[in-house]
Amino acid sequence: MTFASALILALLATPIQSGLLSMVSGIHHVTAITRKVQANVDFYAGFLGLRLVKQTAGFEDATQLHLFYGDATGTPGSLVTFLAWEDGSPGRAGFGQISEIALAIDPTSIGYWLTRAMSFGLPMEGPGDEFGETVLRLKDPDNIILKLTGNRELKSAAPWHGGPVPVEHAVQRIRGATMLTEVPEESRSFLESHFGYRFQVSKGAIDRLVSQSGDVIDVRNARGFWSGAPGTGTVDHVAFRATDDAQLSTVHAALEKTNSSATSTHDRKYFRSLYAREPGGTLAELATDKPGMTIDEPAETLGSKLFLPSKDAITNLEDLKVVLPQFSMPGEPRVNYRDLPFVHRFYTPPDPDGSVFVLLHGSGGNETTLMPLLHKVAPRATLLGVRGRATEEGFPRWYKRITPFSFDQDDIKNEAEAFAAFIDSAVKSYGLDPKKIVYVGYSNGANLLNSLLYLHPSLIHRAVLLRSMPVLTDYPHADLTGTDLLVISGKTDAYGRYANELRTRLKTSGATVDSDVIFGGHDLGDADVPIIQKWLLQKDRQASVPQ
Repeated sequence: MTFASALILALLATPIQSGLLSMVSGIHHVTAITRKVQANVDFYAGFLGLRLVKQTAGFEDATQLHLFYGDATGTPGSLVTFLAWEDGSPGRAGFGQISEIALAIDPTSIGYWLTRAMSFGLPMEGPGDEFGETVLRLKDPDNIILKLTGNRELKSAAPWHGGPVPVEHAVQRIRGATMLTEVPEESRSFLESHFGYRFQVSKGAIDRLVSQSGDVIDVRNARGFWSGAPGTGTVDHVAFRATDDAQLSTVHAALEKTNSSATSTHDRKYFRSLYAREPGGTLAELATDKPGMTIDEPAETLGSKLFLPSKDAITNLEDLKVVLPQFSMPGEPRVNYRDLPFVHRFYTPPDPDGSVFVLLHGSGGNETTLMPLLHKVAPRATLLGVRGRATEEGFPRWYKRITPFSFDQDDIKNEAEAFAAFIDSAVKSYGLDPKKIVYVGYSNGANLLNSLLYLHPSLIHRAVLLRSMPVLTDYPHADLTGTDLLVISGKTDAYGRYANELRTRLKTSGATVDSDVIFGGHDLGDADVPIIQKWLLQKDRQASVPQ
């Protein structure tokens, strides 16, 4: 039996419950979560040769980068998308999730991909046989399982001629996805009733369902397996195709009758969609084919610019450009990150002036928290944000806190030692000039900096301490001659009363200390920007005067 005849029989085998036979069906996109955006781009655009067709701030969280890969125009059915949780916690694949993504290639290209994988140093399993198709298995940098599946029927609607893979060997589109579920019968019925899939064949623990578009969902019985957990290295959801808003409304009405907790329709700019969890727990989306990826940029330059997903988003695009992880396309210069003791991230402006700021966030912040503020202070500076290793109720900080005004002394000393070692390694790894680094710390981060001045007095030459207080109970002797410091406190800050003690101690130790007070509390704001700018300009002028 040919594939086409089997497909027709499958479509006719089950009664239509939602009136979807006359409508489009099939996979629109699959969305997963990556921990390292650069490795992700190198793999999907560099190795697999997919086109990066869109980069946006996240639909639900604008501080989250969302990348779309696909064919030349980002045709529905070709799209694999990723949310970038840079250095985020790993998840766990299990039931209630998509466990595998299959991509269609020409069967005659199996040898090409085996050779290509070897040239990239990527392990690959196969070739093997699955449902009569030749399959190569491999994992992406986040250990998500991919299958390159030989299939002659599924062809790209818009082949990408500008990629590193010859068109005849290129990934054509999504072949399918594997859904892990403890209730396979219910999951299968859900897909058949609401998303236009029809049973095709069973093999072992898998029921294969096929759409009108020809792609498949393999519903795998995962009874006895562990449950999935969200995080990096997992698939967030699978999206199915809808012709238009009318189809969304039809499916939404049907889902409401099943108590599936379907959401209202969302405008995702490039498509409109709704979400529901199938009985086994996997998040499913129904997304319209239109308006598509070319709504805000021409096909020729797709994926080359960062967009906000909605014109109504209350987020500054310039701030987002600083906060979102940067990446380079394959073959372009990039920061080669080293495996150092602290999670860290660079922001490199388009025209760097050679200055470098090392940023230490406050309690509950992360390596990007201070970047928008310091980018306003020095738009051409390279920013190196660092994440503290201690935690409090799951949120990062720099050392353990006992009470709001007392701190674990051993932890301060240990983390100061580790941070000094980190800076030493970063200077060597990234070619930084230690005498030109400006350290900027806020609250908890500023307190670590003022402790480092005494525990490692030769480390810091210039620093800005925002809303800082002394935290050591026993200060070692330190000669801070030649160290330039700016202390900014808040007039109504509960910690502000400690600022004078801090200034006095630092001056007594020989540091040159300038200070200012903003009319505010502990929070940072635009009032800090001109104060820091003025101080930096003054120090740069003093440094340029011959001694």
